[in-house]
Amino acid sequence: MTDEGPAAPEPKTSPTKEKEASAENGAPTATPKPAEAPPPAADQQQKQQPEQQQKQQSPPPQQQQQQQQQEQKQEEKQDNDKLQQPEQTKEAQQKETEAAKPAGDAAAPGEEESKFKGLNARLAFAISAAAFGSAFQHGYNLGVINNPQALIESWINATYTDRHDEPMSEQKRTFVFSIIVSIYCAGGMFGGAMTGFFAERFGRKGGLLINNAFALVASVLFGFCKMASSYEMLIIGRFVIGINNGLNAGLCPMYLSEIAPTNLRGAIGTAYQLVLTISILISQVMGLENLLGTESLWPLALALTGAPAIFQLLALPICPESPKFLLISKDKPVDAQRALTWLRDTNDVQQEMGEMRNEAEAGKLVPAVSLREIVMNPTLRIPLVISLMMMMAQQLSGINAVIFFSTEIYKSAGLTDEAALNATIAMGTMNVLMTFASLVMVEKFGRKTLMLVGLSGMLVDVFLLFVCLLFKDSHSAVGYFSIVLVIVFVVMFATGPGSIPWFFVTELFAQNARPTASSIAVAVNWTAAFFVGIGFLPLKEVMGPYVFIVFAVLLAGFILFTWFKVPETKGRSIDEITSIFKQSAYGDSRV
Repeated sequence: MTDEGPAAPEPKTSPTKEKEASAENGAPTATPKPAEAPPPAADQQQKQQPEQQQKQQSPPPQQQQQQQQQEQKQEEKQDNDKLQQPEQTKEAQQKETEAAKPAGDAAAPGEEESKFKGLNARLAFAISAAAFGSAFQHGYNLGVINNPQALIESWINATYTDRHDEPMSEQKRTFVFSIIVSIYCAGGMFGGAMTGFFAERFGRKGGLLINNAFALVASVLFGFCKMASSYEMLIIGRFVIGINNGLNAGLCPMYLSEIAPTNLRGAIGTAYQLVLTISILISQVMGLENLLGTESLWPLALALTGAPAIFQLLALPICPESPKFLLISKDKPVDAQRALTWLRDTNDVQQEMGEMRNEAEAGKLVPAVSLREIVMNPTLRIPLVISLMMMMAQQLSGINAVIFFSTEIYKSAGLTDEAALNATIAMGTMNVLMTFASLVMVEKFGRKTLMLVGLSGMLVDVFLLFVCLLFKDSHSAVGYFSIVLVIVFVVMFATGPGSIPWFFVTELFAQNARPTASSIAVAVNWTAAFFVGIGFLPLKEVMGPYVFIVFAVLLAGFILFTWFKVPETKGRSIDEITSIFKQSAYGDSRV
């Protein structure tokens, strides 16, 4: 210990190069001049020098990692400051840097907050303007024609009698009313097929605004058909409003999907079905005798379909066009960023703009998809088949059959006409509540899970309902159990099959193929509804309650298809979803 004191100054007089040589060779012979053997303390000092130099040259690994993390965080911080806040104090920077360090640990507690990231008042207003002006039309015109059916048939007979001086036969009167009902689906088929043209020619927002012209024309035809003593005006009006609803069913989910953040895409897409169920319930209530379900006011009930159109014409112009449409289809990055900034209510949209630019660059390599290409190209055909199966699962699930048999089920339970009507309204209310629940669950459990749960529950329910209809006269309890089954069936339908197919098609395709795919899918949906409306009554007359066996078989097929072929899209970007189909198309799995 006493020798270390005088030996310490020796390194100060030696040059740096000599230190490095001694550190590399580890021996004192590297010095150019011969010297006497150093004392023991000097020997220990020379051994310590390489270790000290190595420590100085290479800091510990933990220090290196911390320095790298701090540098990366400072760079990210500076980039964010340039976009969001021009100036921040050093104290705020240190706080943010310290808060960013335990990011992995804080991810779990903040996970629920991230689910609602991007939801703000402006986005909610855009959703309301699009959905209430579009989905409301769809649902309202589905249900408004049912309650005043007897009044409309009586008016048709009176109009025919005034023209021909003889009453219309009951068979012909039923035929005319069936045309009034079915022509609506024909208009929906036509409108759905035009979705792609309207979406690309006028834009998503522009197409919705122009589409309101059909609703206003139909409203005028409905309102003045009785005054003009023309049931032909009623038929034409139903066809025109069908065109409007077919376009709405394609354009509105497309617009909602493209303005939604990725983490809210499913919930916002479900908003279309939610408003649709609300409007069905409102149409049932408006058709009551103490409201508009009277001999003089039923045309007004039908003409109210113009009110949502006026609302949308006033509200939607305030909202921007779809940012994806502006950037990818119109190549207007400035307008797209301005629209996205408005929807997110923040200037921090660079990351989302980057994702859209990547999609735009990928889209430039592939031109707009034609009908032939979407059928022939396996990477497009696979998601198209999935979309069509989801649409058919919605219409061929038996929901129309259950609703049709609901009146007979209520009567078998001994309910009066008034009680049966209240039960129908209660069923509509349950449909609204479960669709709202689906809006929340779709981002938590995923699309595929909710579809499987809904279809499986409907399969079990429809089989039990078939058994109850066979033995409905055996005991009064069977009738009451049937009422419960009807409500449960509607609940299962609203859980997934009622809402998911409308927006699911927009999640499976990139921007260049989305309009064409939506046109095909929506047209198929309306076609399936048309054939169910035309063929169900004859099938019911032939098979009776056994018609539910047909729907049970169809539901089983849809469950198997969903289980094996439908991918989960929750939380995935368009690029990630399309890559799944590329792997399926060129791998072992084929649809």
